[in-house]
Amino acid sequence: MKADMTLFEDYKIRRVYDEDAEIWWFSVVDIVQVLTQQADYQAARNYWKVLKNRLGKEGSQSVTECNRLKLPAADGKSYLTDVATAETLLRLVQSIPSPKAEHIKLWLAKVGYERMQELADPALSLNRARDTWQKHGRSEKWIQQRMMGQETRNKLTDYWSNHDIKKGSEFAILTNIIHQEWAAVSVKEHKELKGLKSQNLRDHMSEAELIFTALAELSTRKIAETKNATGMNENKVAARSGGKIAKDARVALEDQTGGKVVNSGNYLTSPAKEIRGSN
Repeated sequence: MKADMTLFEDYKIRRVYDEDAEIWWFSVVDIVQVLTQQADYQAARNYWKVLKNRLGKEGSQSVTECNRLKLPAADGKSYLTDVATAETLLRLVQSIPSPKAEHIKLWLAKVGYERMQELADPALSLNRARDTWQKHGRSEKWIQQRMMGQETRNKLTDYWSNHDIKKGSEFAILTNIIHQEWAAVSVKEHKELKGLKSQNLRDHMSEAELIFTALAELSTRKIAETKNATGMNENKVAARSGGKIAKDARVALEDQTGGKVVNSGNYLTSPAKEIRGSN
């Protein structure tokens, strides 16, 4: 999960990006604060509490589709906060009489516009990613491997989506099983090893780490397709098997080279320098 802020006029809207589900979650209270034009955050919070209760009694789908994620607060700490996707927020806006309603609708549509463009023309997403990596000093070889790995990842998540796996938490669980199996560390532990917080782990992997991640995910998909794995239990088995194939290859390489594939290298301070495995 990657948390940050975006601006609407003079208001800061907190949001979290779910990398596995590829969805932005926005703070509902922040949107309510804009619509009610409340300078006091607590007043906006109380407004949302009352509205949420009323909509819940009415059986509104908008309330049931809200989630709770940790977002940073004014005191610097992170607290569980009601969040919703742009689609859900557009429905919630209808329940709050406000002269800002139309402006918020347009803003939310604009926020999602780039993603809509990418869905219509996936090449735009690839081009934007390539430009970003080039600006951060990545080599063409690294960029090529990163893009090939992403294609492998997308094919796997497409399979999951079509075989009763829910985007979000279930994607994350299976991803972590694969990663734990091949790397011998969880995704969280791998990020901690590299000193990462909200950054995307794959953007800070070495060429070898990218290759073994792709091998694990490719193997998982091939095994799942062969067995027509459906639902979490069957796909967990495929995830462990696919991860083990990459693990065996990793161990064999490490035995031959004496170096470690999983390493602490990152691009946080020296973006132009290639990450290499360390002993």
